[in-house]
Amino acid sequence: MQTNFSPTQLADPAMAASEKILRTCVHCGFCTATCPTYLMLGDELDSPRGRIYLIKDMLEGGKAATAEVVKHVDRCLSCLSCMTTCPSGVHYMHLVDHARAHVEQTYRRPLADRLMRAVLAQVLPYPNRFRLALLGAKLASPLKPLVARLPRVGNRLAAMLDLAPAALPIRNPTDRPGTFPADTASLELSAIIQGEPAPTGRRGRVALLRGCAQSVLRPDFNEAAIRLLTRHGVEVVQPKGEGCCGALTHHMGREGDSHAQAKRTIDAWIAEIDGEGLDAIVVTASGCGTTIKDYGFMFRDDPAYAEKARRVSALAKDVTEYVASIGLMPPVEESEMVVAYHSACSMQHGQGIRTEPKALLKQAGFTVKDVPEGHICCGSAGTYNILQPELAAHLRARKVANIERVRPDLIATGNIGCVTQIGKGTDIPIVHTVELLDWATGGPKPEALEGVTPRLH
Repeated sequence: MQTNFSPTQLADPAMAASEKILRTCVHCGFCTATCPTYLMLGDELDSPRGRIYLIKDMLEGGKAATAEVVKHVDRCLSCLSCMTTCPSGVHYMHLVDHARAHVEQTYRRPLADRLMRAVLAQVLPYPNRFRLALLGAKLASPLKPLVARLPRVGNRLAAMLDLAPAALPIRNPTDRPGTFPADTASLELSAIIQGEPAPTGRRGRVALLRGCAQSVLRPDFNEAAIRLLTRHGVEVVQPKGEGCCGALTHHMGREGDSHAQAKRTIDAWIAEIDGEGLDAIVVTASGCGTTIKDYGFMFRDDPAYAEKARRVSALAKDVTEYVASIGLMPPVEESEMVVAYHSACSMQHGQGIRTEPKALLKQAGFTVKDVPEGHICCGSAGTYNILQPELAAHLRARKVANIERVRPDLIATGNIGCVTQIGKGTDIPIVHTVELLDWATGGPKPEALEGVTPRLH
């Protein structure tokens, strides 16, 4: 794509990066075939190619964002399916992130929209605030029919109430700063049973992201990860001072908030890296993992954080990515359950992790089935299912229909947003992949699977 940015514009590193991305696009339109919003709406401006034209015109012309541009950029899920499809290697993620930051700086949204986004940005990344908000949602749930009728925000508030859990999980004892030592005895026993040489000492030391929303909604995910990792001879640390990774606010264009959150977490991890050392930074929420792996780009021009961010990004791994690298111990018992594996967009498109989770589940003794149209988003996408509830509901229905076609006993995925979104649309139990790996290698059966028996396939 030909561009005409001025030298003054290109002096801005963010603008220079976007100009380079724009020049990579060759207008081929392959991206339209896999873009969820284009498939739903059939509007070229709701495809990656269409949005690229809008963003180019806005940035190149030095224009403030208009209501039309904001509408189509807001409708983008940032699922990144277009990046997997693109033959030219257009880095759409960085371009749309820049566009969202530009929108935030140059466009004044209607008051109701500003308030909704401010609430999300000031509540979701903070576990204690989020927990209080969920308690409020539980009390307000009976009022949903009235809430839904409120002008401008009713549909969004109703979506928030729908997504809130019926019961708030109790605080988990592992959801705290601290160190969880490697269980070398379990690893040695497994080796002896397999007739292999017994390992000596721990196999690694990792930091585990506690996160924000997930630690409130599903603290059992990280609890299962800690059991799984320590059972495999890995010491797990959750550093003091670590908080939200900044992903939620980053994708809302709120760079100030996201960078502050990310810097706090980077500092906590760097202290561990420079202290006792880390072999990896393990993440159980793939949406967070995509952002953490991009810290090096996000802070590339920050003299105080560029190097620290690069070091953190280099160590970041999804939990399945890390377990695959050290090897999964044999399952303690075989399972007859059929698992539909839903690959989160942030996992397959954002991080390029496609085979490891399924391979591990098979090693753990499960029968794994791919979901038809597995590249299409479920509609979660961070805060998308709150800010764009109608489109998100359509995508959930499409995803659930495809999952139910393979008649699984359960669904496995690696992202809290997908668990919440899909779980609201089906009675098939949905669990985190790490819960199944933990169960197969000696951990407790996931609570969601209590009473579930394999169906006849």
